[in-house]
Amino acid sequence: MINITHKSPTLRKAIAQAIVKVSTQATIDAIVEKRVPKGDVFEMAKVAGLFAAKRTADMIPDCHPLPIEFTAISYEVKDLEVYVYVEIHTIYKTGVEVEAMHAASVVALTMYDMLKPIDKNISIEQIKLVEKKGGKTDFRKSIEKEIKAAVLVCSDSITAGKAEDRAGKVIIQKLENLGVEVPDYWIIPDEKKVIQNQVKDLVSNNRDLVIVTGGTGLSPRDVTPEAVRPILDREIPGIEEAIRSYGQQRTPYSMLSRSVAGLIGNTLVLALPGSTKGAEESMDAIFPAILHIFRVMEGPAFKH
Repeated sequence: MINITHKSPTLRKAIAQAIVKVSTQATIDAIVEKRVPKGDVFEMAKVAGLFAAKRTADMIPDCHPLPIEFTAISYEVKDLEVYVYVEIHTIYKTGVEVEAMHAASVVALTMYDMLKPIDKNISIEQIKLVEKKGGKTDFRKSIEKEIKAAVLVCSDSITAGKAEDRAGKVIIQKLENLGVEVPDYWIIPDEKKVIQNQVKDLVSNNRDLVIVTGGTGLSPRDVTPEAVRPILDREIPGIEEAIRSYGQQRTPYSMLSRSVAGLIGNTLVLALPGSTKGAEESMDAIFPAILHIFRVMEGPAFKH
């Protein structure tokens, strides 16, 4: 199975369909009037579909076991075809498309098995996904304006050439993968005034996003929060909470990090951990959903 530990749980939904095609109206009538010798076709197939939804990971090797929190199975009769619809919801790290299609398949197979004594020409057709919602793709909404970002690496040792920056490069790669342009990449020392001046310069140069990595810990030289927080116009504590909550699920040390998020004018400023893993996980925790802030600011009141 692929690694999904970097993902965050979100509400996921999927609707799948299958079509059971019979050969005569008499078969449809027997289903609707509950005269099939093996029993109530719709109810028996529904029960089979509910079992199938919950057992998908046992049948499909690469499917992750996940909590099925809602399943609805419905039918629609159209001439000689019975449309089977399966809707599944979960709050988890991966979607339920395969679960929905697996359940629809088993519903259709159960109907076939129950109907074959009275109809020898049944076919199962168009097992497919009808709709899916949830996950990062739903939050990767298009932004009309091009977003330009700056990445500041705060580190005395990297500035002195005694260490190599990895966290900043990880952040840049993730931003570029999201279509965010990164024209500015600076390495600066852990000095409060230097950090403040660099951030202010980037804001004055109309950067939409400034990410500072490093200096969010508790060592004597970790002063990034003290530098960034006083120059913010508005703090956004929900972003900070999301970063720490995500990190806490992976290491208890995340509670020691002092990430900061807020706005200076219309520029989003983030202060993230300086470790490569901490920076990467912080980015995974809040992107791409955080880019929604720029859609909000695209409204009538938005002026850069």
